Amino acid sequence: MPTDRLSIDWTACAGRGHCIELLPELLTEDPWGYPLPRNGGAGRGVAVPAGLAGPARRAAASCPRLALHLQRS
Repeated sequence: MPTDRLSIDWTACAGRGHCIELLPELLTEDPWGYPLPRNGGAGRGVAVPAGLAGPARRAAASCPRLALHLQRS
């Protein structure tokens, strides 16, 4: 069964925290406001459960710096 993975491009991220507000189940913030995966899987991206696919799409689509990418794996 394919799953979605959310990856973060920290070089593009400005640390505004909008994605963290939209997806607190999967993301938390570091001391400077940059998103971190709650599961600690920074290099592999964050596995997105089916129930959070909609919020993950909204978070990726609303990122002002296009730093979030949702990929099917």
